[in-house]
Amino acid sequence: MTARKTVSAMSDRILTEEEILERAGRRVTRRYGGLELSEKQMRVMEWWRRDRQLDGIICDGAIRSGKTWSMSSSFVIWASCTFTGHDFAFCGKTVTSVRRNLVVPLIRTAERFGFRVKEYTSKGYLEISFGGRKNRFYLFGGRDESSAALIQGMTLSGVLLDEAALMPRSFVEQAAARCSVRGSKLWFNCNPEHREHWFKREWIDKAPEKGILYIHFDLWDNPSMDRETIRRYCRFYSGAFYERFVLGRWVSTEGLIYPMFSRERNVCDVLPASFEKYAVSCDYGTVNPASFGLWGLSGKVWYRMREYYYDSRREGRQKTDEEHYMGLVRLCGDLIPEQVIVDPSAASFIECIRRHGRYRVTAAKNDVVSGIRRVAGALNSGQIKLHAGCSDSIREFGLYRWSEKGGADVPVKENDHAMDDIRYFVSAYLKEKDGAFFVAATART
Repeated sequence: MTARKTVSAMSDRILTEEEILERAGRRVTRRYGGLELSEKQMRVMEWWRRDRQLDGIICDGAIRSGKTWSMSSSFVIWASCTFTGHDFAFCGKTVTSVRRNLVVPLIRTAERFGFRVKEYTSKGYLEISFGGRKNRFYLFGGRDESSAALIQGMTLSGVLLDEAALMPRSFVEQAAARCSVRGSKLWFNCNPEHREHWFKREWIDKAPEKGILYIHFDLWDNPSMDRETIRRYCRFYSGAFYERFVLGRWVSTEGLIYPMFSRERNVCDVLPASFEKYAVSCDYGTVNPASFGLWGLSGKVWYRMREYYYDSRREGRQKTDEEHYMGLVRLCGDLIPEQVIVDPSAASFIECIRRHGRYRVTAAKNDVVSGIRRVAGALNSGQIKLHAGCSDSIREFGLYRWSEKGGADVPVKENDHAMDDIRYFVSAYLKEKDGAFFVAATART
């Protein structure tokens, strides 16, 4: 069975911001259920009628390009027009992300299409009624390898996998295997990762032989994106993340991880006179260097005011937990930080801080690639700045590189200690929201 393959008309070269805006100005839209949709969104809404012989659809491409809403809406319309009394599944990296990305937008537009949606939160499914037909849509999170067991044993008539490239292969393929009902179809939606990613190799590259329609979305394929929003996205990302999230390409990371770091933009010689609150981020090490940073919030900018950096190899002596704790105390001085965010693997140091009772300590989030993307965004937006005295972190920004081995997004494990503690801080205090960042007030637990 041969699938039609719909691809973007763009060339391999890097499109500029003005070229992207020009293409957005030329987009053609159509009305569907009172909504204005692009040609590719319309293709998603109608493919299961026009290409009944196909077994599924894959949509990938730029962030905020309009693919997720059209996929979830089309999925529910198809299911409701084809089956009644059947089971389906919405899958994402977590159940929380499924609700945020799929369920909430779907509920907002359900009435427009004549649907009734009832959520049974404790049972983990939605009941969707349309035209006298009623089906169940279960919600699943595919966070890690163990997640495949959650969906194992079910019989499904269709599955929508949102953020498919972020899920383990075992979960995606187990979910696909659950669709054994005659007439069932597979729906995949994702943003690009590196070019050797298993989902690209096994599903996108093999879409024709699998009988799957492939549609690539560009940033200008979303009619709701105005020029200023597109401009903001173009300026927010750089390097490989620009190619992935703005141009929607499967590209490998290479070279410096933070090429956008600039002494002129990201380093200051004089700190503000006052700060609203403080925080400390710690990457703990005994054999490897330990790096702690004291941060202060002034207006909408977080400043790395000063740092503690101890390299036992350079100094010729390892320090104990207690000695590093005293370094933390000297770093803070008379200031009491809102929290001390510590490398989650440093259990003994976390316990040491708790035992002293002076500071509130929390384990850091350690999603490396997501954290790197957040730091890159914070540097681009100017929401973090380093005092010129933070010499070790400034040095590491100029040395921190992607590994050239293995084809995955993996940093070289060198010159990464201040980089890790800065990543812990940004992941805790600067939350991503529609491609921008805003200062977060972290909840006390």
